[in-house]
Amino acid sequence: MTRIAFLHTGAVVIPPVMELAGKLLPEVGTVNYLDDKIVADLGDAERAASVGERLEDLVRAARTSGADAVVLTCSSISGYAAALSERVGIPVMRIDEAMADEAVAAGQRIAVIATLPTTLGPTSALIAERAALVGASPSIVSEVVDGAFAAVSGGDRPAHDALVRAAIERLAADADVVVLAQASMASAVVGASTAVPVLTSLEPGITRLRDSLDLD
Repeated sequence: MTRIAFLHTGAVVIPPVMELAGKLLPEVGTVNYLDDKIVADLGDAERAASVGERLEDLVRAARTSGADAVVLTCSSISGYAAALSERVGIPVMRIDEAMADEAVAAGQRIAVIATLPTTLGPTSALIAERAALVGASPSIVSEVVDGAFAAVSGGDRPAHDALVRAAIERLAADADVVVLAQASMASAVVGASTAVPVLTSLEPGITRLRDSLDLD
């Protein structure tokens, strides 16, 4: 049986990833790896240098477990994918790559929303990278939603969703598409009133993973 390892930086993402994997990849075995300090450490000058080595250790553990590929589920670490794949010798995919491609296809004006600054930059960079591959040069505006991460970290998901939803609706007024940089923000889309698409990473990412696998 094909086995896919998902590498997470937050436990909150594991249940929705497993739900989608069960629906879209019922014939595939899955295993999860979690380092829930990576995002915080990326913002710490003393600890940031350790992140690459820690990710490599996790990808090597996934390979040892029999994984055929690894999926990075956090946009903050998507930039490590190519180097990890080369060093460990196993495909390492970015769950947000399909979302970035959808954003580029959706229009010239792209708004990126995050609740953490460590995720905002990598997501905007990924969109620019994918745009360049198709000869596009979209205008990308980005914003960190103040207070949203603190709210959800404190257990107040409704407050997080309300703050993110307000940002979605405000930025959508001058955009062709809105991108949510973190998979954990997806719940804020419910009830948002916009005339443009609001993209999240998990479903398009796992759909692309499914399409890339040889399951015969």
